[in-house]
Amino acid sequence: MKSVKRLLVVIFIVYLLPTFASAGLWAMKDHPSGWSAARWTSAGILPKPEDNKDAAIYIFSAMTGGLKGSVASHAWIVTKEKGASAYTRYDKVGWGSPIRRNHRAPDAYWYSNEPQLVATVTGSKAELLIPKIEGAIAAYPYAEPGGYTIWPGPNSNTFVAYVLRTVPEIGAVLPPHAVGRDYLPNGEFVHLDEDRRDLHVTLRGLAGFSVGQRSGLEVHFLGLVAGFDLARPGLKIPALGRIGI
Repeated sequence: MKSVKRLLVVIFIVYLLPTFASAGLWAMKDHPSGWSAARWTSAGILPKPEDNKDAAIYIFSAMTGGLKGSVASHAWIVTKEKGASAYTRYDKVGWGSPIRRNHRAPDAYWYSNEPQLVATVTGSKAELLIPKIEGAIAAYPYAEPGGYTIWPGPNSNTFVAYVLRTVPEIGAVLPPHAVGRDYLPNGEFVHLDEDRRDLHVTLRGLAGFSVGQRSGLEVHFLGLVAGFDLARPGLKIPALGRIGI
């Protein structure tokens, strides 16, 4: 009985307390009254595509809208071929055809929340990886209408995390508040990334862990992530994100 109480205390401190704190911080901020009132224009983060001829890959994440925006973010992928005059953006959404192409500016605000760059790859490496990314997007198993579940997944973060695991050369994992990123497609319980440097074990994204060069050490509970970033020393805190040490 004592061990159960201790476990509950650990869960409260590690997962629920930061979630409540994030919700409290969210409640103190101003928010758009609805979808139509939110800002969706470019945040001015990316250079004009014609100003740089190099190929490029960008992974973005921004907190989402409504109350869920207090604990969860939305991720998307942006690519640009060498010499291209435009970026290509890929999102997964919960309405219509799930995989959207260029439905927003590549670096647009999401529900008035400014996007953050999770990863950037440019030059010859990006040239090599863009076809792999496009192949992973084409192979994503939940790309048809109805292939979206807000929690525990598959959702927008499940889609981007799938691409990152399939193309590990991008060298990134989504932030801890990317709820749904740990949902493995097709009922997988264990997944080893293509380069065998990260291991993921999960029960439908509800409970599990990840360990490896990119993931560091993570423990997942109900879509929330806590752990340590070993590549760039820091703490992964549920709902709040990564805090560098």
